[in-house]
Amino acid sequence: MKLVEINDHLTVAPQPELDAFSEFARKGFVTIINARPDGEDAVQPGNTAESAEAGTAGLDYAFVPVTLAGVTEADIRAFQTALAGASGPVLAHCKSGARALTLYVLGEVLDGRMARDAVAGFGKRHGFDLSGALRWLECNEAATPRVKGFYDARTGSIQYVVTDPATKACAIIDPLLDFDEKSGAIATAHADAILDYVQREGLTVEWILDTHPHADHFSAAQYLKGKTGAPTAIGANIGKVQGLWKDIYNWPDLAVDGSQWDRLFANGDVFKIGSLEASVMSSPGHTLASVTYLIGDAAFIHDTIFMPDSGTARADFPGGSAIALWNSIQKILALPDETRLFTGHDYQPNGRNARWESTVGEQKRANPHLAGMTEERFVSLRDTRDRTLPMPKLILHALQVNVNGGRLPEPEDNGRRYLKFPLDALGGAAW
Repeated sequence: MKLVEINDHLTVAPQPELDAFSEFARKGFVTIINARPDGEDAVQPGNTAESAEAGTAGLDYAFVPVTLAGVTEADIRAFQTALAGASGPVLAHCKSGARALTLYVLGEVLDGRMARDAVAGFGKRHGFDLSGALRWLECNEAATPRVKGFYDARTGSIQYVVTDPATKACAIIDPLLDFDEKSGAIATAHADAILDYVQREGLTVEWILDTHPHADHFSAAQYLKGKTGAPTAIGANIGKVQGLWKDIYNWPDLAVDGSQWDRLFANGDVFKIGSLEASVMSSPGHTLASVTYLIGDAAFIHDTIFMPDSGTARADFPGGSAIALWNSIQKILALPDETRLFTGHDYQPNGRNARWESTVGEQKRANPHLAGMTEERFVSLRDTRDRTLPMPKLILHALQVNVNGGRLPEPEDNGRRYLKFPLDALGGAAW
């Protein structure tokens, strides 16, 4: 097997046999990065076997599986993180080594350490055709809007900053407020990371958008409105969700008209982010109030469809419906195949890196909940699976904040804020 040394820290290689891992350790490598998805051919060892063999050999291991057609910035950054976190030389592989080198080169170009016109020659000197990297860069530059995802490993949630490159106006979608249920502590680290990015890039925040009232994290909409002055918005059916949770919390003073937000979007509503036209598509199923934001060639699909290897969102929350979810998904899949889809959560199946961007075409081909699926089978699959899922650990904490527009409870006479936690409020618990 030919090892190609790129620099003192990185070597790329074709698919290694498992018995080579101990030899890699003897040669001084400390980390293996596997950039090859499972199932590409019948004889590859696969992620689980490679991870186990790396551990036996005393090597660290990272799984960043990509296809050349499906590389996203999240993959590039995950590769960089694995490379930067290694305490010594790294061996990265795919089937031939080309995808591993592509991830490295794209990171170098994005961060300004390599000129775009140097990519082809760099690849040729090392024996690789990097034309795929050049095509990715061309597509990335042409994509509108620009989308920056911020991943929270604690909750598996993704926040987005969506920017019109022509005007540097942006929208923030689904921002989260940090909450530790063990101590009751509130923090703003993830929201502040968004503000830092906005300032660094010279952006103007024009909207703070929620796709739905979240069940697994607190919304930072009010915090960010206070920092930016931007209006907040959510789907017009939020009042129906508020009505459900008003009863669950026995909360007579909760307004159930959506007045906690500055604007309520109905299906088909249009708004602007700088010079970009954005529209709203009602997408109930996960919740009654769920919406999809269509902005340029991108759709922000929240908890409706996950990444292709992760299926679809649950539909068993109060007001949820697997039939409604199926119908919402069909509207999303009717968009052009090249439409970029940005999901609301990723739980890193099989230990891969966190990912949040796919396309309509990828979902149709590769999502087992969608490819070749009928409505009847989908509803049966979704209902059966949902009965086995425990409720999100923060659902009863988060909804009393999120149906109130991201506002924390008012301080009581001792100056402290208190969350109300109803017992036995959600039936059919999966222990």
